[in-house]
Amino acid sequence: MALLDWMTETTGPVIEGRGVLLRPPRAADFQPWAELRDLSATYLQPWEPSWAEDDLTRPAFRRRLSVYAREMELETAWPFFVFANAGETLVGAVTLSNIRRGVAESGTLGYWIGRPFAGRGHATAAVRAVLMFAFDTLDLHRVEASCLPANLPSRRVLQKSGFRQEGEAKAYLKINGAWADHLLFGVVSDDWVRDA
Repeated sequence: MALLDWMTETTGPVIEGRGVLLRPPRAADFQPWAELRDLSATYLQPWEPSWAEDDLTRPAFRRRLSVYAREMELETAWPFFVFANAGETLVGAVTLSNIRRGVAESGTLGYWIGRPFAGRGHATAAVRAVLMFAFDTLDLHRVEASCLPANLPSRRVLQKSGFRQEGEAKAYLKINGAWADHLLFGVVSDDWVRDA
């Protein structure tokens, strides 16, 4: 089954934002993804969970795609690679995960942008595009996100995208090998201002 998953292209929604195009990862994305992650390792690792020793290998990417395909099939997560230049240049990724239905109707947002593309508005455009997808297509009521207090660029992305800081969680996630406090953010569909 894993071989079949690897051979078939992952399909799913394609979302356009201001200057970005978002689509689920595909097998053909391995090389640009691995190169961007490798180039950005020292920039990203302080803000992310520890990377597995084989994280940037083709077999690890295959496993990642298999997990993504299952999550999309179950509609519990929607992973997207973020492209600039009319879909030509991979600049990062954004994922809407931990989707809970019923009384919650909510999901959790995470994102990263490679070092060469940081500070150009790609993260904000991608986050806003995923929020539109979450609220208008998935009909979610709430989206949550968190970041380390020292990660000022990530805080700005969330604030510019319409999130409000709601609190702080002690030892919330294990980041770069250590439990870390996080600032908690949220946005609800009724309060979110769509782009004109």
